[in-house]
Amino acid sequence: MSLQKTISEKVKEAVLELYGANLESVELQTTRKEFDGDITVVVFPMLRVVKGNPVQIGETIGKYLVENVEKINDFNVVKGFLNLVISNSYYLDFFAEIRRDKQYGFVTPSEESKAIMVEYSSPNTNKPLHLGHVRNNLLGYSVAEIIKASGKKVYKTQIINDRGIHICKSMIAWQKYGNNETPESTGLKGDKLVGNYYVKFDQVYKDQISQLIAEGKNEEEAKKEAPIILEAQEMLRRWEAGDEAVVQLWKMMNSWVYEGFDQTYKALGVDFDSFYYESNTYLLGKDNIKEGLDKGVFFKKEDGSVWCDLTEDGLDEKLVLRSDGTAVYMTQDIGTAIQRVKDNPNVGGMIYTVGNEQDYHFKVLFLILKKLGYDWAQHLNHLSYGMVDLPSGKMKSREGTVVDADDLIAEMAKTAGDISKDLGKLDGYTEEEKNEIYRIIGLGALKYYILKVDPKKRILFNPEESVDFQGNTGPFIQYTYARIQAILRKADFDCNGSITDIVLHEKEKELIKQLEFYPEIIQSAAAELSPAVIANYIYDLVKSYNSFFQNVSIFGADTDQEKIFRVQLSGVVGDTVKSGFKLLGINVPERM
Repeated sequence: MSLQKTISEKVKEAVLELYGANLESVELQTTRKEFDGDITVVVFPMLRVVKGNPVQIGETIGKYLVENVEKINDFNVVKGFLNLVISNSYYLDFFAEIRRDKQYGFVTPSEESKAIMVEYSSPNTNKPLHLGHVRNNLLGYSVAEIIKASGKKVYKTQIINDRGIHICKSMIAWQKYGNNETPESTGLKGDKLVGNYYVKFDQVYKDQISQLIAEGKNEEEAKKEAPIILEAQEMLRRWEAGDEAVVQLWKMMNSWVYEGFDQTYKALGVDFDSFYYESNTYLLGKDNIKEGLDKGVFFKKEDGSVWCDLTEDGLDEKLVLRSDGTAVYMTQDIGTAIQRVKDNPNVGGMIYTVGNEQDYHFKVLFLILKKLGYDWAQHLNHLSYGMVDLPSGKMKSREGTVVDADDLIAEMAKTAGDISKDLGKLDGYTEEEKNEIYRIIGLGALKYYILKVDPKKRILFNPEESVDFQGNTGPFIQYTYARIQAILRKADFDCNGSITDIVLHEKEKELIKQLEFYPEIIQSAAAELSPAVIANYIYDLVKSYNSFFQNVSIFGADTDQEKIFRVQLSGVVGDTVKSGFKLLGINVPERM
């Protein structure tokens, strides 16, 4: 049992024994720096069940705790706050315990535990991944890793939007203007090549609309009658009818895109356990709608269309099948969710990483799945996130004004290189070593800048600000980690034994207190689906370490025992930084 839990139980015991009252909960805080103590019991909430002066109540409970809890040495009361002084031995014992635990903070899932499926990325195959996809991928991957660390099995998946009119736009443009060029013949990544034809389609389409308007059509007519949009619609009809030539073209161009995506995912450091393709799932759900009709979950209107009435739940009526029997997005999302659990029977919940413009869609989807009676539908979450903006404004795929993910990754490494050169931090390294460190710093800067923000908030992404070596940035934390590794390399003495008989410096105690929170932080980040909880904890830990480093001499310690302990403490902080950053998908360089 943790010390906090022990104190909570003993405070409840004291209140029952001394005052004959039952406390439901005990409020604990870290003692404020201006007061003597380590853990503070807040007395004020107890006044609901214990009548009296809060200072006197604090004094009485404080005496009880000193007599009954071995690790509490002393106490003081300031107004309604009972400040407890924890013994030196508690911190040394606790530190020795976590130092031996190479998986400190992580919980191993039990064999019978249900799995969580985390969906992220889910791109369209008509364009490369861009900055918006970067936030999606980083969030989804990190949340999956955090949930895994919290003690659950996790499956990472994505659904690829590989069909529909937008795909046909790229196909028809390549067919008309591509001269049979390929990724090999152009030297372009396949996703970029296909994306160029999506942009080309839009250019031709706009020209044709302008021409038709000049010929006397109104704008709506021109949009509908432009020859290239009619050709794209015809291509979609032929694809849905299984036309061999169209299907072959579709397969070829999609294969180019998948190869390009794989390269970007590898560069970004994210992975997946399974893939679903909309071309396979778009017909799913119709059978489930029929079952829902039989159960009375859905109802049919006079025109034959099928709906779900969610008005009693504060929502509206939702179409789930058109009058001609064709599906809508909701139909296939219902079917795909059910199919995923059929494919993975131990899945007990799902998390969808999708932008906040889809908030309403997921409220409806989750509610319908609950009404259909699936027990796992009680554990569905929408990891909703805000857009990523740039100082230059919004991005538009059709107009080719997006920030390409590959270009962004390369630009981040270049920015990290420029700043490192100016600071002279990597003198004496080979070019190959420097480039690898620039890549780690640049990617770490990008990931940290995005993940340190609450997912729900919109981000204004500033590449140069993210690579600053000072402040709440990835490079600042990476630099502290590298400094710790330098200390460990410098320690040319045996640092393996447990230290049991030193008096801890206040800065050492602060660090151990911070380390104590790590398991709780992982659980909290998993519950909130927020990598920001981990990111900001690691930043606080690093700030505490730097304060320790500046105020306490490691190699100039008074005794060998203190010197060994301070090297050990540095090592555990470094391990925790590395562990926390791994949950964010960020690497740490051994040297900087």
